[in-house]
Amino acid sequence: MTAPQNPLERVTLRNPIHFLALGFGSGLLHPAPGTWGSLVGVIVGALLLPWLGAKTFFILTALCFFLGIWLCERTSHDMGVHDHGSIVWDEIVAVFLVLLAVPQVSLFWCAIAFVTFRLFDILKPYPIRYFDEKLTNGFGIMVDDILAAGYSILVILALAHFI
Repeated sequence: MTAPQNPLERVTLRNPIHFLALGFGSGLLHPAPGTWGSLVGVIVGALLLPWLGAKTFFILTALCFFLGIWLCERTSHDMGVHDHGSIVWDEIVAVFLVLLAVPQVSLFWCAIAFVTFRLFDILKPYPIRYFDEKLTNGFGIMVDDILAAGYSILVILALAHFI
């Protein structure tokens, strides 16, 4: 018997590691699974942030980052592909970080967080693309999105200053 050729045939949502790495299944939506994963991140983050408060939400985000290194590495290994598009835990965690920068959790600021993050995640300005190409492990999967979140946070802080 030969191994499946499609990386998605090598993962299952019944596996809790895959379930989380695939963003509760949102990474399986097409087109643009990273966009769907980011949307899940905004929705979950917008619900949790006011409930937990910024300090606890930041701690949760940090824990999710470190957990994500392991989740993404394992799922990537199981798929046989580094940073397959359906692995969206990295987008979810990065969007959590961006939401910490919004002046208030509102539809307007959540939309700004979503759009700016997706823009930088897709364009991958320096040094994001460099790290995306050079780091081929779970940390690499996570860190390029955290860097994209950093760019997004800078834009949000500038917008908040002028609005």
